[in-house]
Amino acid sequence: MPKAKVFNMAGKEIGEIELSEAIFGIEPNKSVLHDSVKNHLANCRQGTQSALTKGEVDFTTKKPWRQKGTGRARAGYAGAPEWTHGGVAFAPKPRDYSYTLNKKVRRLAMKSALSAKAAENEIVVVDGLKVDEIKTKAFKEFLSKIGISGKALVVTETVDEKVVKSARNIAGVETTIATILSPYMILTNGVMVVDKAALAKIEEVFA
Repeated sequence: MPKAKVFNMAGKEIGEIELSEAIFGIEPNKSVLHDSVKNHLANCRQGTQSALTKGEVDFTTKKPWRQKGTGRARAGYAGAPEWTHGGVAFAPKPRDYSYTLNKKVRRLAMKSALSAKAAENEIVVVDGLKVDEIKTKAFKEFLSKIGISGKALVVTETVDEKVVKSARNIAGVETTIATILSPYMILTNGVMVVDKAALAKIEEVFA
């Protein structure tokens, strides 16, 4: 059964906790993880790109010169795509790139991401993750005490404004809550620093 170290807010290791085998101990499905990350990135796209087609550029529709006898290539419209400042052939237009994944696929992707982190020993549990005041330096020192110096994902049970504001100016550190945790966040943010209550919520939701 996978395990994770448990620390207190003083940065002292106080023991270990057993993680759910069904959530943190499965064989990660790389194909499903790829689909999940691709879906997340597609859903983040704004889709606001736009360009003018040859029918939308502001040009006269008069033929630039007569068809024959000039020695030049025949031309019918100065706003054609092959002309400078002309319209764009197959111009991009605003569109929605988002799509949904099957619920079972989303759950499997989440379990795969969590299991991958557990297998790499990149899950750290904190018993009572909270701070008394908004203090970036103090929170950075806490992370250092539990062995984190690079990227980290701090997961709390509910939104804790003091934790969020204390961590937001630390390079590479991101905060979230258990109910909106995603495979993309887990895979791109290094070590997971999880509040014990948030861990219970995760196991409750994905059990």
